[in-house]
Amino acid sequence: MNSQISIPSATYRFQFHQGFTFQHARELVPYLHDLGISHVYASPFFKATPGSTHGYDVVDHNEFNPEVGSREEFEAFSAELKQRGMSLVVDFVPNHMGIAESQNRWWLDVLENGPSSPYARFFDIDWHPLKRELESKVLLPTLGEQYGRMLEKGEFQLEYRDGNFELKVYSLRLPIAPRTTRRILQPAAELLGDEVPPELASIISALDHLPPRTETDPQKIAERTREKQVIRDRLIRLCGEVPAVADAIQQAIAELNAPNSTSFDRLDALIDEQPYRLSSWKTAAEEINYRRFFDVNTLAAIRMELPEVFEAAHRLLLELIAAGHVSGVRIDHIDGLANPREYLAQLQKQAALARQLPADQNAIYLLVEKILGAGEHLRTGWPIHGTTGYEFAAEVGGVLIDRDAERMMTESYKRFIGFGLDFHEIVYRSKRLVMQVSMASEVNALGQLLNRLSESHRWYRDFTVNALTTAVREVIACFPVYRTYLVPGEPADSKDTRIIARALAAARRRNPALELTVFDFLRDVLLPPADNPHPVDEELRATFVLKFQQCTGPITAKGVEDTAFYVYNRLVALNEVGGEPATFGTALELFHRQNATRLNDFPHSLLATSTHDTKRSEDMRARIAALSEIPQEWARAARRWHTLNLKLQREIDGEGAPDANEEYLLYQSLLGSWPLAPMNDAERATYIERIQAYLVKALHEAKVNSSWIQPNETWDQAVSEFAAAILKPGRRNRFLAAFEPLAERVAQLGAINSLSQVVLKLTVPGVPDMYQGSEMWDFSLVDPDNRRPVDYASRRDQLSALGETAAPAELLEHWRDGRIKLFITHKLLRFRREHPELFAGGSYQPIEATGKFSACCVAFRREVAGKRLLVIVPRLSSRVGFPPIGERWQDTELPLSSVGEVWRDLFTGREHAADTNLSLASILADFPVAVLTDLSPA
Repeated sequence: MNSQISIPSATYRFQFHQGFTFQHARELVPYLHDLGISHVYASPFFKATPGSTHGYDVVDHNEFNPEVGSREEFEAFSAELKQRGMSLVVDFVPNHMGIAESQNRWWLDVLENGPSSPYARFFDIDWHPLKRELESKVLLPTLGEQYGRMLEKGEFQLEYRDGNFELKVYSLRLPIAPRTTRRILQPAAELLGDEVPPELASIISALDHLPPRTETDPQKIAERTREKQVIRDRLIRLCGEVPAVADAIQQAIAELNAPNSTSFDRLDALIDEQPYRLSSWKTAAEEINYRRFFDVNTLAAIRMELPEVFEAAHRLLLELIAAGHVSGVRIDHIDGLANPREYLAQLQKQAALARQLPADQNAIYLLVEKILGAGEHLRTGWPIHGTTGYEFAAEVGGVLIDRDAERMMTESYKRFIGFGLDFHEIVYRSKRLVMQVSMASEVNALGQLLNRLSESHRWYRDFTVNALTTAVREVIACFPVYRTYLVPGEPADSKDTRIIARALAAARRRNPALELTVFDFLRDVLLPPADNPHPVDEELRATFVLKFQQCTGPITAKGVEDTAFYVYNRLVALNEVGGEPATFGTALELFHRQNATRLNDFPHSLLATSTHDTKRSEDMRARIAALSEIPQEWARAARRWHTLNLKLQREIDGEGAPDANEEYLLYQSLLGSWPLAPMNDAERATYIERIQAYLVKALHEAKVNSSWIQPNETWDQAVSEFAAAILKPGRRNRFLAAFEPLAERVAQLGAINSLSQVVLKLTVPGVPDMYQGSEMWDFSLVDPDNRRPVDYASRRDQLSALGETAAPAELLEHWRDGRIKLFITHKLLRFRREHPELFAGGSYQPIEATGKFSACCVAFRREVAGKRLLVIVPRLSSRVGFPPIGERWQDTELPLSSVGEVWRDLFTGREHAADTNLSLASILADFPVAVLTDLSPA
């Protein structure tokens, strides 16, 4: 990558919204600089749906979100960064746009003009779906109940404002297609009788002569766009000059809005002529005809592969890059794009032109949000620096888990819930469930497209639509990764060939009754033979391949992260985005290989442990991982707690709520999030509310006893009440007395895990990413819990108080207050910033310890140009003792290759001379982690 690119030494993620603005961020820049951060990593701050707490529902890529701040406030924030030599990495959303409110002008234009909209091609809409009633229309599944019922309840109201006719539904204002306004203007003219102005009659005639909304010829679209604006201006002028016309229009509208059968029929007829079809939200799963972000109806996908869409969506971003305000970009949901590699190349090219660099030169620090499957590696041919780091969270979390406890943990889980669960089978069933319940329309559309392909050659025409759709569904359910990256017209990558072959083989095994040649046909569509004697329509085949790949990722995400991860609760520290819960931990040797591979392939990839997407914060996962170190204690405690709390379950349809699997999840969640200090009444009430909100979300995601689509409110309430009851203090509640001793044990082990985790993140190859507030203890649950306000005033004060003379032993003694994590983070971030070359390109050499606790530490060296770093952190610390310092390490040593080396500890300042070996009892005499620098001559 080019030397002119601003490579971070460390990033810090801010979540922007109306409660955290550019001004707030600007005020925190000095704190971040003192902490040691080089780049702020900003959530999307482009104009989003009003009230958005995340910014991924962007409605205009080329405006700042007014709730976050103005252009001037952004530039002031940017200036503050530049003043301290810091830069900005921005999160950009190229896959979809928000359409929940009437804010997206592209979408509103499509709803007004249908296929004749200049923006009709911008969105991924099927204008000719199988359902005839949706021909040249967009399905809008926005209604809380069935359309007819809402119509006759008077929930739809027509309005006229400033030349625009709109249909008001809830807070939505939907445009009325120009030609259909004749159904309003003609009755208005009749109300005027003999006094109707000739101009009104002329306007009605002009409407009749507009090119129809099905017209897609560019010249006709331009004519329609021009003429409808002329007509609108004429109507505005006429209403201003002849108030009687405005009154007649309002009266005609009032008659259409009147609650009687005649008006209902007339209003229904008007709505039926629109380029959209209003429906209950429940119809979306099977009939929606625009591509969405996952199954979210209010996020419509855009066709970023079209040059005009790319150009229209990136103007402001490229302007900010050109002005030096933005030095890096994080691309959200890269797997949703038709051709990710081409998009990334185009973005680098345009960024280079914006920076006045050669067009073939990479110009920005570029990351992709990409979830890698088990054994999958990021494509090295993409012009990027790496991913957002989900895979690292799984790797570093895995190395802290005791792999020897797998059998015992699996058996304990099985005994508690009463049956065994296989994670891979859960994934398969979950993906099938998603395709049946919330994303059936996407799969049905693929089946129909594959059917059209089969009809393009006589060899395949006898395949039925049902068989083809089943084949698509089964292959996606068996897909081992999120997606492949086939590009029509180019040879398939061997990785993609293996992935597809594996999915096809698994689908065949699971469907012996389905004619196997249908899978052969699907294989030849995805991977056409070089000399295919039975070629199909190539243009149609290319379309299918791209759409198939855009579907596998969302279906996998919904099936795995948002379903299976909430069903398989053996050890939920493993149930993390990018993780593989079936793999019980990471071998130390594999962890070292993963770090070495990253150094070789993507040395500047982000290293994340907490993000806005993680199911649990890094410190919460570190605690739950510690259960693997004490499996017998955990199993006994869980069984005892179940017995104590059995009376608090409510029986619903013969089943206890919560069920055993949900209860097992709850106890792990409590251990992971239990506060380090005693709670007062208000704090306890807040904590209980957080746990209850989490449980309801977990129930809905699991889709076993409740769901988002069909909430079982009785079950939800029973589980919430159970959580409140077991957390209620008092002598009658024996659970808390039984719970707190193990909670204390887990908190201690988890704290050591957390410290090891943060040291590894800040020293292994890659760029560490700090999620807002995580520089001190944070025991957050899944969003929105992890987006709660951060107490920065306290963090600023604590950092200032640490100064340069903080006593590590005192910090360890008072580990509960979180200063110890802040101290370690601060020391290493500052050191990284002062020695960027060591971390950007320094070699990585694992060191294997010897002695009794050789398996209980992670150690490695990094070196570049005579500068050396030696890192030592504990793992499986329950074997060593709490805290794992001094003589507890007994004879454990690190063999070093050089004699006479002298090392200084960045945390304690102590020096250690090594003849051949370094004793951990000496190195970790009074602090549980060590990062040493070599003081010997280079």
